[in-house]
Amino acid sequence: MSLAEQGIDLDLAAARARVRDRAPLINSVTNAVTVNQVANITLYWGGLPVMSDDEREVADMVAISQGCLLNMGTVSESGEETMLTAGRGAMEAGVPLVVDPVGVGATPTRDRVADRLVSELDVDIISGNYGEISALVGEDAEVRGVESVGEYADIAGTAMACAQQTGAVVAASGETDLIATADSAFELQAGHERLGEVVGTGCMVGVTLATFAAVMDDPLEAALTGALCFGLAGEAAAAGEFGAVHGPASYETAFLDAVAGHESTVDPADRIGLLLEADP
Repeated sequence: MSLAEQGIDLDLAAARARVRDRAPLINSVTNAVTVNQVANITLYWGGLPVMSDDEREVADMVAISQGCLLNMGTVSESGEETMLTAGRGAMEAGVPLVVDPVGVGATPTRDRVADRLVSELDVDIISGNYGEISALVGEDAEVRGVESVGEYADIAGTAMACAQQTGAVVAASGETDLIATADSAFELQAGHERLGEVVGTGCMVGVTLATFAAVMDDPLEAALTGALCFGLAGEAAAAGEFGAVHGPASYETAFLDAVAGHESTVDPADRIGLLLEADP
């Protein structure tokens, strides 16, 4: 079934222009490892990054933002409470909320924190790798540190189950990226294997989805658009459109330049397909 038959009409150029025109303020409560990449990619899409992570002010900062990312990559006791405070602030202000449950499935602490985030907060989009999405719904998952390993043959069904349990749109990244609701799962054919050589691409996906959700009314369309734009930028960088690529470091630079400058003419219908539907 096509996107049109699903009632989904995506316009990548219009969505990118909307981000640039509106310059949404995105507050990211994110991890210390990739805070610079998260801030930069927000800016390069056309948003305005702010990285408030002080519990005393974070709800006020989120209230004047247009999007919020909660990323539990370097979770701490104080960080847990800050993320919950930020999330509650987003709910009160009607600000789109994206949660990236980094490393859930690796330790009991991360399992508990992730469960609190997705059960106590009204989350619009959950963004994680195959292992993290599987762990969220209590399925077997192999997560080493913050990396997903192992085989996930029914990841489409798992992502849909996660959406059913949480009420969120679920973005599952892996060999191919999936976007799921409680009723359907879509597969995206976009991206490049070199993205896996760069630390922080998962974090950058999360804030990308928050940035597009800030200017789009439908979380599903925002997730599909953001994930596809991200993948296409990865392809453009690998193709050398933004400078010679000699290895992971030069690829990361080319990728960020592609985020800022790549204007794709790809028809989303050629890259996104319906993979699974729930039984009537």
